[in-house]
Amino acid sequence: MIKALNWAGPYSWPGYEDKNHLPPLPEQKGVYLQTFEFSGGYLIYAAGITRRLFKARFKEHTRAYLNGEYNVLDIPSTRSGARNEHWHGWDYARNHRDEYENRRSDLTPKIHEQLANFRIFTVDLGDEKRIHEHVESAVMNVLYQQLPPISTIPDKGMFLSKKRDSEDPIIVQNITDETLWGLPYLLYI
Repeated sequence: MIKALNWAGPYSWPGYEDKNHLPPLPEQKGVYLQTFEFSGGYLIYAAGITRRLFKARFKEHTRAYLNGEYNVLDIPSTRSGARNEHWHGWDYARNHRDEYENRRSDLTPKIHEQLANFRIFTVDLGDEKRIHEHVESAVMNVLYQQLPPISTIPDKGMFLSKKRDSEDPIIVQNITDETLWGLPYLLYI
């Protein structure tokens, strides 16, 4: 079975449309890619899923960024294909709250710069929960297996839901008008 994934975008991170002059996210739920502009296309930083509207999920992401829970990247470096962090989120952030609070005023403008520079792509897969999970997992895993910068820009250590042995394999055909570096035309999920 081959399923077509029609990736739409790039869209703006909610609240930054006036800064980057991109259209707002559609009023839907599903799978999304957080990307950065790179070499005439887009490097994928993360794949994600939401069962709520994109805007609701991205509001949570924004709050997490501004609270120091997520990584804050150096955008000029990222645009040239190098991953350099101003702040390392996740487990480090949980154990270093005081450090983040001391650096908050310096990091906040960098967070806003990162959010304004994200280019979001979406795909509407309806309500097929396991397909959403498989696409997210397959995209991230295929990125990790490639050469830099495709493999070095994405975060590592995401919780990814793999295909169960009892589930039939599906081939998805990635269709987009843009170049999404590292996203293969056919993807096995």
